[in-house]
Amino acid sequence: MNNRCNKYEGLFIFSDEETLKKHIETCEDCKKEQEIMDKVSDLLKEVKPYYVKRRKNTAKLKIACAMLTILLSAATMGVVNFNTDISDIIKYGNTLSAEDLGLPVDAYGLLMVE
Repeated sequence: MNNRCNKYEGLFIFSDEETLKKHIETCEDCKKEQEIMDKVSDLLKEVKPYYVKRRKNTAKLKIACAMLTILLSAATMGVVNFNTDISDIIKYGNTLSAEDLGLPVDAYGLLMVE
């Protein structure tokens, strides 16, 4: 009933190019299959520059974000380490009180209301 050749996929994947070309010259079914594959290959070649171009832009964006993060982290750590006013106030385990913030407080440490 259906005497179509089904060797194309196996030859395409597992054999060398010469064997595939020899088989395509003799087999009409595989020749049609090769024409379809050539059309798909041409479409991929046509689209590739747009895909690669867009992908390069995302890589540049990722690099820029990483560098910005490193720069901001270094600046923040530099301010905290070299500015003794901030580094004395902000320490692990200490909480800022109203007096530390410069607000008027009474003897109990509560905000003074006039």
